[in-house]
Amino acid sequence: MPKRLNFDGNILGKLGQPKSDRAAWILVGGRSSRMGVDKAHALSDGRALALRVVDLAASVCNSICVVGDPALYSDLGLPVIADTRPGAGPLAAIEAVLTATSADANLILACDMPALGSNILEELFEAGGDIAVPRHETGEIEPLCAVYRRGALPAIREALDSGVRGVTEALRGCAPPRCEVRYVRVADPAAFANLNTPEDWRRYHHG
Repeated sequence: MPKRLNFDGNILGKLGQPKSDRAAWILVGGRSSRMGVDKAHALSDGRALALRVVDLAASVCNSICVVGDPALYSDLGLPVIADTRPGAGPLAAIEAVLTATSADANLILACDMPALGSNILEELFEAGGDIAVPRHETGEIEPLCAVYRRGALPAIREALDSGVRGVTEALRGCAPPRCEVRYVRVADPAAFANLNTPEDWRRYHHG
């Protein structure tokens, strides 16, 4: 089982000057019910799991924030914004990001994908459209490793207002010219492995 340990209070000092056109947002507000402990704080190779993902985001963005409860996650050493609709899931977190951001292109990353590489993230920024999402050969998509531009906010908000809670379902309702979704081919499916359970954790860290 993962341990909960220390964090990086000086991480802001390690970031360069922000690029005004892009930002990264790490989603930490999940219940982690299958893991049994808070994944964001769990120690992975000597570092909080959320900060492992922050390190990845820092390879493509210099502006990084956390999305979750500020009372629980301010100790990660990064700015934290709260969901605008608590309990409504990651789609509401994306709405909060697109409401708060000053950047046009916003990288959304779940906090439990430490195996990702920077190449796919750059491809997402370069893909264009209002939303750029990785897609596997099976057709499965990865909406919590995706770039959402501010122009996508009305479509996301409309989906939430209509009762939609799943991000994939919301994206199915997006169509040009109002909101264009572009897809980036996934070359390495293993990079998108989520650490959802103690078994996932053991497999990732010990093979």
